[in-house]
Amino acid sequence: MKNTKEKILIAASKLFLAGGLSALSVRAIARESNLSTIGIYKYFQGKQGILDALYIEGFERLLDALDVPINIHDPKGNIIAAAKGYIKTAFDYQGHYRLIFGEHVAEYVPSAEAKKVSEKAFMHTTKIIAGILPNDSTFEQKQQASLQIWSLIHGYIGLKQHAIADEIEPNLWEGLILAAVRLHLDALEQHSHT
Repeated sequence: MKNTKEKILIAASKLFLAGGLSALSVRAIARESNLSTIGIYKYFQGKQGILDALYIEGFERLLDALDVPINIHDPKGNIIAAAKGYIKTAFDYQGHYRLIFGEHVAEYVPSAEAKKVSEKAFMHTTKIIAGILPNDSTFEQKQQASLQIWSLIHGYIGLKQHAIADEIEPNLWEGLILAAVRLHLDALEQHSHT
């Protein structure tokens, strides 16, 4: 059985996915979760608190997905495994994903705690992707490679959420994303040996 806090976050995520930030109000969340507005305020300090909780939960889900066993002899395999987890999480938790990556507006600014979780996810991604680079690569080179791979995956996920998605069979998206990631990893590997 879901606890009250979880019910609130599920309701908020559903509302956010359906209508963005404008669909989120404490009353709408209370209605969707079958709770009173007082019940919502008991667990969260209004809309900002709920958005922060969704933002943190979204990045924590990504961190869990990126937490793959590392094989030092197969850095490409490590990255592909992490990419698969990332893709699955983005598809399974679209409301969270849209909040943490796509629907920032002046009405919501992540708290310092929420920003720390996003930074942790980026650092973890950078660590995994750095495995494909030469050992003497600078931190900036590792960050740049991480941004390239992350942007590539994120771009495809954004397209999947767009009207173009109707032109592509739903079960093909993961394969398309992973093929693009592999291609980029090959280019990174080739570039690092020149």
